[in-house]
Amino acid sequence: MEENRLKNLYLRLSLVSVFHNVMKKPVLKDFCAYASSERAEDRLKAYSSMVTGIYENGGTLDGYIRKAVFEDENIYVRLRAKKISVDEKLERAVTNELNAFSELTSLTSEDFLADMGLDLPIPEFNSRGVDLNELYRRRVEEIDRYGYGVFSSSPMFRLSDNMEIEAVVSADKISIDKFIGYGLEREKIISNTKSFLQGRPAANALLCGDAGTGKSSTVKAIANEFYREGLRLIELRKDQLSALPYVMGKISDNPLKFIIFIDDLSFNQNDDNFSMLKAALEGSASAKAENAVIYATSNRRHIIKESFQDREGSDIHRNDTIQETLSLSERFGLTVLFSKPDKKLYLEIIHELAERNNIKYDKEKLDIEAEAFALRRGYRSARCAEQFINSLL
Repeated sequence: MEENRLKNLYLRLSLVSVFHNVMKKPVLKDFCAYASSERAEDRLKAYSSMVTGIYENGGTLDGYIRKAVFEDENIYVRLRAKKISVDEKLERAVTNELNAFSELTSLTSEDFLADMGLDLPIPEFNSRGVDLNELYRRRVEEIDRYGYGVFSSSPMFRLSDNMEIEAVVSADKISIDKFIGYGLEREKIISNTKSFLQGRPAANALLCGDAGTGKSSTVKAIANEFYREGLRLIELRKDQLSALPYVMGKISDNPLKFIIFIDDLSFNQNDDNFSMLKAALEGSASAKAENAVIYATSNRRHIIKESFQDREGSDIHRNDTIQETLSLSERFGLTVLFSKPDKKLYLEIIHELAERNNIKYDKEKLDIEAEAFALRRGYRSARCAEQFINSLL
């Protein structure tokens, strides 16, 4: 191994400016601690910590560095996303820094062992050198499809309680071709999404109807289907709707397209979140981004929970109040109704699921038991059909 190679690489990484936040990643900090330490004990501890970080994040050094670089939100990638020309000095800095990261990905456990000069068994890690300059430039050329920052490596996100947009770790992998029935209903949502991705007018959408008919799964399947075309999903709970302006602000300059997904939407009278959603649906500048649409699901056609007392209340302008609450659903440009399946569709779903799961069962007996299963639950639905098939499995 070339003498002082690790020390020289450490000095190069110390000058990183564009990808400054990458250097704050634990594995990078551990490498710098190793290369800058004089005491053998400190170097061994830094190396051990570095390998632990690699193990906990996929097991390869090159994979760790690549992910950190691709997800970094820096001045260079923001300018490229806005199609703004980049100063040649900034371009040169990016090239130099990516070259340094590329060299880092080529380091092996053997390199560290040789540098330590010790006859000790050390924890090993996998790594293969990659040309991050080439990979990163190629990724930036397709930034409209891949985006940058946290949105570059996952299709689905949520807003945490501390107001951070974070990837859904165990995101639903469901695909459109797995559904049975409701083809016309789903095609309306798919067509609207395609228009959105193509830059044509698209509507905010409300998927309403009976429970267990696949409304939420449809939205998630669409996010998976169009991930490679630059679509991302951010799910907000109803109690997080006050954060809509914040979320819209975070994504407004991003080249990707976003579905703001609100599942199981319903409001009580005088709910503070009502007005925030209403503002977003009406296109208020503070609550809407040009690269976002709102997709919501609800078991209620009119979203607002009402009682007879509400309708017979003492409000002098009672009729205006009723119209205000009922009109929220009308502010969605597209409303798609998912009704509970009739017996024919329910059994069609049962038969298809049985075939997919290679269940060999007398058809007449299967139908009778499937109907009995639905009756015990009080309703037929796609979810009920899936639960029945799982009970057979």
